[in-house]
Amino acid sequence: MTNSKATRVTMTETPKRNAEPVHAPAFFAQIMQWFEQLPHCKLLGIKHLSSSAGSVTLELPFSDAIIGNPQTRVLHGGVVTTLIDTASGSAIYTLLSAPEAVATLDLRIDYLRPAKPDAPVYCTAECYRMTEHIAFTRATAFQDDVSKPVAYAVGTFARTPLGKEGA
Repeated sequence: MTNSKATRVTMTETPKRNAEPVHAPAFFAQIMQWFEQLPHCKLLGIKHLSSSAGSVTLELPFSDAIIGNPQTRVLHGGVVTTLIDTASGSAIYTLLSAPEAVATLDLRIDYLRPAKPDAPVYCTAECYRMTEHIAFTRATAFQDDVSKPVAYAVGTFARTPLGKEGA
């Protein structure tokens, strides 16, 4: 039986898929600091809000610079893609204990509705399966109501432990 009641999500309330903490908290904190300092993430203001083992939620604050259509003030789809890709990659690192390269192989996004102007966009991503070489993710981008998503995504990421490049 499913709960038909819509879940309201605010900046401080995010969906929890897994109550376990990230596998290596100090390592993950370094990774998130690195992600937030990537030039495109820093320019967009993407921030880490919450995480647990296998799951992460990021925020993309609204700014006039990310408007894709000046007449409607709808956000550019590319910034939503960046948010989803970053959240999906971050979710993988919640399950890792040591540095490794994680590269997007495939990211399939279904845009369901335009992101409203003057409001942040959130993305909760989950790494639901990991093999020795590939990680599989799914993500939901939304604004004020997770049951009314802006976009859904699934992704596959290549995993390469450091020191094993070209092996």
